[in-house]
Amino acid sequence: MKRRAFIGAAGLGLAATAIAKPAIAQSSPEVKWRLTSSFPKSLDTIFGACEVFSKAVAEATDNKFQIQTFAAGEIVPGLQAADAVSNGTVEMAHTASYYYVGKDPTFSLFTAQPFGLNARMQSAWMEFGGALDLANAFYKKYNFMALPCGNTGTQMGGWFRKEIKTVDDVKGLKFRIAGLAGQIFSRMGAVPQQVAGGEIYPSLEKGTIDAAEWVGPYDDEKLGFYKVAKYYYYPGWWEGGAMLHNFINLEKWNALPKNYQAIVKAASAQAHNWMLSKYDAANPAALRRLIAGGAQLRPFPQPVMEASYKAATETYNAVSAKNADFKKVYDSMVAFRGEEYLWWQVAELGFDAFMVRMRSRG
Repeated sequence: MKRRAFIGAAGLGLAATAIAKPAIAQSSPEVKWRLTSSFPKSLDTIFGACEVFSKAVAEATDNKFQIQTFAAGEIVPGLQAADAVSNGTVEMAHTASYYYVGKDPTFSLFTAQPFGLNARMQSAWMEFGGALDLANAFYKKYNFMALPCGNTGTQMGGWFRKEIKTVDDVKGLKFRIAGLAGQIFSRMGAVPQQVAGGEIYPSLEKGTIDAAEWVGPYDDEKLGFYKVAKYYYYPGWWEGGAMLHNFINLEKWNALPKNYQAIVKAASAQAHNWMLSKYDAANPAALRRLIAGGAQLRPFPQPVMEASYKAATETYNAVSAKNADFKKVYDSMVAFRGEEYLWWQVAELGFDAFMVRMRSRG
């Protein structure tokens, strides 16, 4: 009796195994995607985030889901990454939404808003303030969806061949700057230029542009801007916390098994945190090296900051009056920003301001 029971149990076990393996195989198919980045490989943090992401996806699926990463220009130019996803040339892209402000100014708000949110606020707005739902409802028009995948933190104000002492110094300035900030500088009399990351140095060197902003000390040092423009301004008020996204073609996303979708979300979050942490860790030493190498650190004068804020508000109001999508997202951000700074001024700013004073005393 015991022997027969054992054989029966063993038979049931084999049957269960025979059923389970095909079920697992069906839920874990072999998938190969291509990801185009808007950034060159030389920028190991902003490009590196997509590599961190793809590696995490591969490891979580035992290499059954492989996403091959391509730098800007290897498949399409960096500023055409969204189009490549929209038309199905690639399955996904790692890019900055505000690069596509020419399609619709609403794109700009999901990366960063001039005088908007810092990095932590931007993440909180996306995750808990309804911004990701607003973003994906908007992106649906372009046949893709998005997941946050990186943040640079507050950026620098950029590299200038000449000093900016007054608001008049902005007039006629050929300034490489992306997104809605370009419209704001245009309102102030500047001539904004949208130039891909890998093309900024030669443009500065040749005098095609007078100034350029990118990210911050770590990347700026790699790109060598200090060799051709010595004045380094701060803060980058147009990017208090610039968020990157993974854009994913809607048909390809919907075709993924649910467990693969969950893995893509988790891997995007991992890369998101990795990028911000890497920049926070690498920027201080890079800033020291830049200053030692001759960069002259300058704050934007207060009148320039105030004129910029005024121009930003005028721009927001003008665009909101014409664009319902923009207004919906902008109003959401403003309401969220107001609540966040209610808290920030109590705890975060109080703590940081005290610690900066203590550091200055040695």
